[in-house]
Amino acid sequence: MPKGDNLGELEHIVLLVLARLADEAYGMAIADEIESRTSRRVAVGAVYSALDRLERKGMVASELGKPTKERGGRAKRFYALREPGLEALKRSQEMLQALWDGLDLEQGRVVG
Repeated sequence: MPKGDNLGELEHIVLLVLARLADEAYGMAIADEIESRTSRRVAVGAVYSALDRLERKGMVASELGKPTKERGGRAKRFYALREPGLEALKRSQEMLQALWDGLDLEQGRVVG
């Protein structure tokens, strides 16, 4: 991964959740999915900050949905993974897998 393209932990998690939620990815749903899958509570504001950073990096796109009565006439902002975000996830997975390969945490040393 080129310098400057590294993902922070929350950015990484948010990109993975976007890939999971697909068309249903909006702020609260993303925060709920993070908590559900990681048992980690994350503030919705922190999710939006990560989404803003990822959008500025070109890894995420967003668009407003249609206003709904349930939300008092307000629209949800939906987020989607863009190709650079998918590529960042792939590079990250490869890098992490290379670090995990041959590691035996029980022994605390590299084997094989």
